[in-house]
Parts: sequence; structure tokens; C-alpha cells
Amino acid sequence: MTTKISKISEIQHHTGEHTIAGIRFKPARQAMGVSAWGMNVIEFDPRCDGYPEHDHKHDGQEELYVVLEGSIVLIADGSETVIEKGTLVRVAPESRRKFVTREHGATLLALGATPGKAYAPDPRMG
Repeated sequence: MTTKISKISEIQHHTGEHTIAGIRFKPARQAMGVSAWGMNVIEFDPRCDGYPEHDHKHDGQEELYVVLEGSIVLIADGSETVIEKGTLVRVAPESRRKFVTREHGATLLALGATPGKAYAPDPRMG
């Protein structure tokens, strides 16, 4: 089959090691059979600040986030920006980034790959 259709609600979230309270990582890449880039759906509860601050200097990965539901605060390079449903945000590899929610939760689609390199999944994530 060359076409796959799935509802986000049907994708089981990651459990076990590296689970973060208030955050559900849904491995959308694996669920959809994508092999060219990384892709997760991340659901955040209200008042969640557990998303780890990080950058991708070590692997050069660019990330694009799409707010699917709610609103969320992006903290990047020392600035805070509220991003809302329907907004796209590209974050460069060297930029430190973190997401937090305030009174409402949010759902993000996170896409990532390294320019000029074939995609290889993080072995810790499957």
C-alpha cells in the first residue's frame, strides 16, 4: 500500500524511559512509515514546563514545529514567543529551544532532518 491514513488520536504515545510528566510524544514517523525525516506529535498538558531545553549543534538538525491545537510558548535564544494554532516555526540547529504551556494545553507536530544528509532515526527512539 502506498497511501497511509491515520488519526493522531490512534497513534499510541511513548511510554517508559524518557517519559516526561504532562507531555505525550507520539512517534508519528514510525506510525506513518516515514523514512526521510523525523516526525513526532507532541501533546502538552496545561502549565507544563518539562520539555527539555536543547539545540542540535551536534547533528545539524533543523526543526519545524506546527501548532495543531492550542497555544504554546516557545523560548528560543532568550526570547519568549506565544505561538498559536495554525502557526509554523522553524528553529535552526544552533538555537536553544524549549516549549512551555500556560493555562491551556497544546499539540505540536515536530519535523526534523539535517540538510544534505540522509535521515537516520535516533536509535534511542526506534
